[in-house]
Amino acid sequence: MVNWSDIIGRVSFVNCDPLFHNLSEQWSILPAPPAWLTGHLLRRDCLVAPIPAADYAVNSSELILLPDIGIASVGAVGSVLLFSKRELTKIRDIALPTDSSTSKKLVLYLLSQLDLDPKTVDMGPDLDEMLSKCDAALLIGDRALDEAQRNPELVKMDLGEEWFKQTGLPMVFGVFAAPVSAPVNKLKQAHHDLLENAKKFRDEQQIKDDVIRDTVIRSGFSKDRINGYFNEVTNILTDDSVRGLELFLTKVCGLETDIQWLEI
Repeated sequence: MVNWSDIIGRVSFVNCDPLFHNLSEQWSILPAPPAWLTGHLLRRDCLVAPIPAADYAVNSSELILLPDIGIASVGAVGSVLLFSKRELTKIRDIALPTDSSTSKKLVLYLLSQLDLDPKTVDMGPDLDEMLSKCDAALLIGDRALDEAQRNPELVKMDLGEEWFKQTGLPMVFGVFAAPVSAPVNKLKQAHHDLLENAKKFRDEQQIKDDVIRDTVIRSGFSKDRINGYFNEVTNILTDDSVRGLELFLTKVCGLETDIQWLEI
């Protein structure tokens, strides 16, 4: 039986592919939707996992964050989208998916800054069903990418783009977290391995080509779309990313304590 401290959780979406491409075989991988990974961490089913930033705000006393890595965008992210049959100013209600806490908080905050306050309905992430019940629908991840390609006329807001427009800062959708009691030596090794993969993807064209090829095969998206998407989403956090994360956690999520980072 694999020990929990040898398991790394990962989001099932393609936005984590650069981090996990040819990751050391010392790690077992636990794929799950973002919101599920928070529970896995708290139950110590895994050592580290990317979780919604909003979930860290709720569980900050029990979790520590790994620096440098996450799921972020500087401007448009391409995979966190508000779809609507009506113009934004005419939206009466919005269907919110059950699979991400960050995007739900973020979309309501962004709309409130535009003086919009639609009624909300929690639903499963199925665009046709959502739009049959509500004027607008929020989708994340691969579903958002897919529906945007099939229904470009319905895309009314890219949440990464709108956050950047309103704040001038990157949006960090996902953070890599671990239980505060996790073994530090294992955390440092996981951090090193994930960050090295992110840097190789950024700096080495052959690695980037390999990741894109494998992602296209696995996901079914076109090479052009995946290449474009990997220019929208990033797994490396800059100083500006951290400032954006701090602003989101305090202003949108109401976090009153400092972020606890693993010391490398």
